[in-house]
Amino acid sequence: MPALADVVRRYGPTYLERFGRAMPPGHRKVLSAVAVCRTGELGTVVYECSDCARQHRIGRSCGNRHCPTCQQNRATAWLEKQTAQLLPCPYFLLTFTLPAELRRFVRSHQHVGYRTLFDASSAAIKVLAVDPKYVGTPHPGFFGTLHTWGRSLTYHPHVHYVVPGGGPDANGSAWLPSRANFFVPVAALSLIFRTKYRDELQQAGLLQQVNPAVWRKQWVVHSKPVGDGRAALKYLAAYVFRVAISNRRIRSCDDGLVTFAYRKSGSRRWRNCTVHAHEFLRRFLQHVLPAGFQKIRYYGFVSPNARSSAEKLRWLLALRAGQNFALHARQPPLTTSPPSLRCAACSGHLSIIRVVRFAGRACFDTS
Repeated sequence: MPALADVVRRYGPTYLERFGRAMPPGHRKVLSAVAVCRTGELGTVVYECSDCARQHRIGRSCGNRHCPTCQQNRATAWLEKQTAQLLPCPYFLLTFTLPAELRRFVRSHQHVGYRTLFDASSAAIKVLAVDPKYVGTPHPGFFGTLHTWGRSLTYHPHVHYVVPGGGPDANGSAWLPSRANFFVPVAALSLIFRTKYRDELQQAGLLQQVNPAVWRKQWVVHSKPVGDGRAALKYLAAYVFRVAISNRRIRSCDDGLVTFAYRKSGSRRWRNCTVHAHEFLRRFLQHVLPAGFQKIRYYGFVSPNARSSAEKLRWLLALRAGQNFALHARQPPLTTSPPSLRCAACSGHLSIIRVVRFAGRACFDTS
């Protein structure tokens, strides 16, 4: 089966020849990185089998965050870390979606558009969370992840937030819970989100570039109770480090056409979509994030720099539930190393013996 790198190597040069002058530098950088990933042009890692002493050479990865080959193993570690931070309370999944009328503007102003999407939506959550009718906490905690693509690589920017149902009071001495199946009203959340997004664009001097009709329509915000949060984390983990398309979804890339698989919303049946190779690359590149832009953002007590630790918040939750405590020592979990590579000939363990770096036409060995 072909991979994204095969599409880039075959059709990237003609795509650059046709559209290169109008492309952002970041898009050209992604194409260049994906094209040489694990080919040996970035250097080679030499492994040796501990059993049969056979040597194996593997091309070094490009490490680009938009390369599906390089990102496929990072989601598991992120999921384990976030699951360990879950609190014993109800969780909610909140989704903020930009209207279709704004998508062309945001695609042309991605850094401002995405930053404003985060800023306006997170501020809207904070405004309603502090209201004592719903939660009453001045210090809510939650995290969000940006997702820009639809199922067939269309452009569909939105943010998913995982939100605990409650938060500490102003003094940090008590836990203020939300209702188990209701966090805040989405109608009010949508209005505040729209207003704050408009105000942010006005402050950035870009409001005149947006059709005024978009401020008169209803914006879409969803809120869904997700139990203890584990299912929501598992759902998001598939997107946090995933790029717009995985290698396994690409079915073919021949005769100037690329066929990839997708599923319609609400359906489990895979369908095939065939487009011109240049159109496929255009769809893929529109989801390349601006340089340095962070697609995961943490707020309040879930932030790494928060004053209230997860352990302290668990105590507050337990105190509210009237639980009794018994202090006991607990041995820290043993850290497990990632599984080692195996020899294709005898399944023995592989160990790195040297790295051969490649620079232009000159090669130098770092063993």
